[in-house]
Amino acid sequence: MELTLLWAALTAVAMTWFGIRIWDERTPPDAFDLLIGAAISGLAAGRLWAMVTQGVNPLTNPLDILLVRGGVDTGAATAGALAGFLWGVRGRVGVLDAVAPAALLGLAGWHAGCLWRSACLGTVSDFPWAWSLPGGVATRHPVETYAALGLVVAAWVVSRSSWSLLTRSGTGLALAALIRLSTEPLRPSLEGGPMALYLAGVVAGVAAIAFGAVIDRNSAHAPT
Repeated sequence: MELTLLWAALTAVAMTWFGIRIWDERTPPDAFDLLIGAAISGLAAGRLWAMVTQGVNPLTNPLDILLVRGGVDTGAATAGALAGFLWGVRGRVGVLDAVAPAALLGLAGWHAGCLWRSACLGTVSDFPWAWSLPGGVATRHPVETYAALGLVVAAWVVSRSSWSLLTRSGTGLALAALIRLSTEPLRPSLEGGPMALYLAGVVAGVAAIAFGAVIDRNSAHAPT
């Protein structure tokens, strides 16, 4: 792993730690460790899936797994992180609500890490806050900083949300997907990016909120 990528990862870790400290209500004592473990699980799942879809066999090319710059599949990484976290908390889905703000803040840190990697810029823009690549002429949207700021706001919104089952985690998933969906057109891409995946994330987040509300309502009306 090159140093710029390492610094970006450490920025995400630091922001996650900070989120746990400022939003510690109902978080388990090992919340930070659980989130870091989930992030590693997600990174591994996303990298493995990206290798498979690119036609690279992880079994015969195990060292390529460490080449994160070679690509990490967002959908597989999200699923892997959620699975890793739920395994760590032994299926206690409600714990997701407690750590959702910190997780969003950590994700914001990862995007802000673009400053270390010199990878913040997207499509051409003439906005006053746009800047150019070293040696370049055209100014571009600092799209990754847009995403980072959006995720910071999302973390705050989630921290103020209801404690109803899956409301915070569902809101966090929906907002994170919506931020990626809205900023994706500003990223240079020949294929337009995984817009359908981010839209599915928004739908999944809303569905999680609705599912949690149904469970809460049924629990409230269950005979004692």
